[in-house]
Amino acid sequence: LKDIQYIKSYCYNKLEFIRFDSNVGRYVGYTELGVKNAEQWNKDTSDIAAMKAQREAYCQYNIDIW
Repeated sequence: LKDIQYIKSYCYNKLEFIRFDSNVGRYVGYTELGVKNAEQWNKDTSDIAAMKAQREAYCQYNIDIW
């Protein structure tokens, strides 16, 4: 499970503007709007903890399928 990465991307108009990366452990913005949103979303520690838990909940469950 250590070499598995959970990524949740948010795109608008085919452009990725923000992403949660389980290896980084926080949201990362790629546009001006994304950076502002990432700063706000990273302040919510309960959401960050829930997203980190998704790696085990989602990825570990689907390892055998892939």
